[in-house]
Amino acid sequence: MDLSDELKTADWRKAAKSASNQGNCLEVAPLSGGRVGLRDTEAPEKEPFVVSASVWDAFMDGAKKGEFDF
Repeated sequence: MDLSDELKTADWRKAAKSASNQGNCLEVAPLSGGRVGLRDTEAPEKEPFVVSASVWDAFMDGAKKGEFDF
């Protein structure tokens, strides 16, 4: 399957917390080849960003450790 087709039919997920109910949310989707798609719910017309599983894992590890907290 072509990546653009896969992104259209991907199983997009977003956090169930209150912020996501207001539309300002990041959605993620698992893709073939161990890739992860990312998209902004506030800009659905923009092409999703795609990263490798290792990049996603490193980001998630940092997020869990609070490395991105402001």
